[in-house]
This record gives sequence, structure tokens and C-alpha cells, in this order.
Amino acid sequence: MTIIVITGGSRGLGAAAARACARRGMGVVLTYKANPESAQLVVEEITAEGGTAVALPLDVADVASFGAFRESLRAALRTEWGREDFDGLVNNAGYGLYAPITEVTEAQFDSLFAVHLKGPFFLTQTLLPLLADGGHIVNMASATSRVATSGVAPYASLKGGLEVLTRYQAKEFGDRGIRANAIAPGSIRTELGGGLTDEFEKMLAGQTALGRVGEPDEVGTVIAGLLSADSRWINAQTIEVAGGYVI
Repeated sequence: MTIIVITGGSRGLGAAAARACARRGMGVVLTYKANPESAQLVVEEITAEGGTAVALPLDVADVASFGAFRESLRAALRTEWGREDFDGLVNNAGYGLYAPITEVTEAQFDSLFAVHLKGPFFLTQTLLPLLADGGHIVNMASATSRVATSGVAPYASLKGGLEVLTRYQAKEFGDRGIRANAIAPGSIRTELGGGLTDEFEKMLAGQTALGRVGEPDEVGTVIAGLLSADSRWINAQTIEVAGGYVI
């Protein structure tokens, strides 16, 4: 069985990806930071449909905790699936910040950096010994790195950095057959940044060729497909899942 680790899997795009992977017959380890109840609900949804899933705590901003997380993951793999390794890592955990460049504080920038770029960099490094040869890394980027939108400069800049990191991961891990790709969602109806107001959603829908915002499951299914053997020749790419956002 293919085993996937998804950070920030208790809600939003992470939960959607976890459900989509489970429906494809993959085992799922999803992480949460502060809401074990939501994470357990996702696990229960997956198991109710005949899948297998485990939820583990992880703060992707706390690099010092990654070694302990690796050992917790190793134990979960042995207990649940009788495995010593896993097959896919989805660096999804994150949050939004909406503020003009002139108002962003250093603390806000550092916090975003820790979660969206530093965390994925060092978590991947830490878990690499457990990632099976021929495995796959999926990094969650954003369409905001392509389309400049006022108020999201730090977030978008770091997501752009994550796209560059993705290509370097593909280059450096290719000798083990490990692929690395990024998914760049457009406007999606999630809780990121506090969710969408009716007015904001209408504006975003008007900028999208298909005339609406996306749903989490529409991104989750793409992530699951990318992790499957069907996509084994896709590597070092950023795939925008946005319904034709600002084209």
C-alpha cells in the first residue's frame, strides 16, 4: 500500500487531499497543530469508507521538534502498516496573511517564513531517510506567486521560494527516483486567511475563466492523482489548479 504524509491535514486542502488519497487506496498520515478533534474527524471519515489513516501532532514552524516527529511517524508506520518507510510527502500546512507591504511587521514575516518555506525545507530533510526510493514530494504553492495581488506580498514571495525549492528537490533527489512537484491553487473556498466574504468571492469569481471559486476537493483530487503512478513522469513542475485565474 502507498503511504502518504500530509501536513496540515485536519482541515481545508489538507483534509481534502487526505480523503482523496484514501479513496485511491492510499494509507494516510495527516498532521495537525492545535485541533486534534478536527484531525480525528478526518481519520474517522476515512476509516468509515474503508481506508486507513493516522493523525499525528506537528508544528511545522518548530524545526527542533522534527526529529521527535520522525520517530512518532516511524512508530505509526510500523504499527498501522508494518512499514519502515512511506511513499509521499505533501507539504501543505500553512496560513494566510493579508496586509500591504507597508504594514507587514518583521514578526509576521518571520512567522510566515517559518511555516511556508523553512518548515517544508527542513521537514523534508528530516523525513528523507524514511521516504522510499521512487517516492514523491508535493509542495503547496499558490497562484498568488504568478498573479500579483495587493496584500499578500510576503505569503506570495515565500510560495514563490517554495516553487524554486521544488525544482531543486527534483534535481537533488532524482538519483533515488524521487519526484518533486508543486500544486498552485487559485481561489478556493477554505478557511485560509479567515475565509471568503461574499463580496471578495464575487470579485475572485469574476477573475476566473470558469466564473467561480474552487472547492477543496477539486484540489485534493489533483494532489492524489499527482501522487499516483499515473503521474510518474511529471517532475519538477508547478501545476496551477485555479479554473483559469487571471488569464
